[in-house]
Amino acid sequence: MIPQEKLQSIVDHHRDIETRMAEIGGGSDDFIRLSKEYAELGPVIVAIGNYTSCLTEIGDLEGLIADPEGEAEMRELAEAELTDLRERLPQLEHALRIQLLPADAADQKNAILEVRAGTGGDEAALFAGDLLRMYQRYAEIKGWKMEAMQVSDTDLGGVKEAQILVSGRGVFARLKYESGVHRVQRVPETESSGRIHTSAATVAVLPEAEEIDVEIEEKDLRVDVYRASGPGGQSVNTTDSAVRLTHLPTSIVVTQQDEKSQHKNRAKAMKILRSRLYEMERAKADAERAASRRGQIGSGDRSERVRTYNFPQGRVTDHRIGLTLHKLDKVLAGEALDEVVDALTADDQAGRLADLESGA
Repeated sequence: MIPQEKLQSIVDHHRDIETRMAEIGGGSDDFIRLSKEYAELGPVIVAIGNYTSCLTEIGDLEGLIADPEGEAEMRELAEAELTDLRERLPQLEHALRIQLLPADAADQKNAILEVRAGTGGDEAALFAGDLLRMYQRYAEIKGWKMEAMQVSDTDLGGVKEAQILVSGRGVFARLKYESGVHRVQRVPETESSGRIHTSAATVAVLPEAEEIDVEIEEKDLRVDVYRASGPGGQSVNTTDSAVRLTHLPTSIVVTQQDEKSQHKNRAKAMKILRSRLYEMERAKADAERAASRRGQIGSGDRSERVRTYNFPQGRVTDHRIGLTLHKLDKVLAGEALDEVVDALTADDQAGRLADLESGA
């Protein structure tokens, strides 16, 4: 049973925010901040309402049944309704506990999506291109905005590597489980014998970090500028516009050359570097918690195989939760990706809830 005092304090806080918003009026920074918090608490308030209403109805029915002067027919109806409510209560309590789980501070952030071809040569690059298009279609469905920060194509239409900034509501919360090694099994178009090949691509999803999240000192940076080059080393720029940033304490290296302006390339590189450092700190904290955590979803490490796309069988299997969908085309079209993400989210929530209840 969830303590009523805790639930009432949340309801009171929600009402207090509403009152303060009415007093402040729209337009100010405080109003925007409060309205965001008010909206985020909305699902929690709904879950509290459903749970407490059920408890109240159960109490009322128990009182009715216990009344010796009550009519037998009314008691019979009350007992039937009480049985239904008692069966429903655990579901409502579970839904409420999920809503009360501590939120990931990065969930509402934008994300930097990195896709890289892995083992498999040209076929791996083609598969990386398929994954990138899957995320592009998914973003369109979600109403998100995608901005290419750096894309390296191959002559066959594949992608060696790509870095995309995805902006919108709850982007990182939906994409964070995509990090890891994605594997494809299919017959390449260049394969004359019809033999199935296995190739791979890696995906990394980083929460976009603001300057307030990560402070980078100039003394910790080595900045190299050089001329951007195209395929085969051909010069595509006559000025030193490409930028390579090396973060000396961590040895993280970021390069950008897509823009003609050195200033714009540096700004993009700093955005990626800041996000990588932010994710490094998050991963460190996650690793410390994972030491005692059970039912943990995949760590998101790039060396971890997370999903297989099997074309001959038309299936997609997520190995972290053992989920298989026989709708490969819809997943790659972005239409059924939510089914995978929802299952991963539910599994992660169940693991965190179990840890919370066990005191881990």
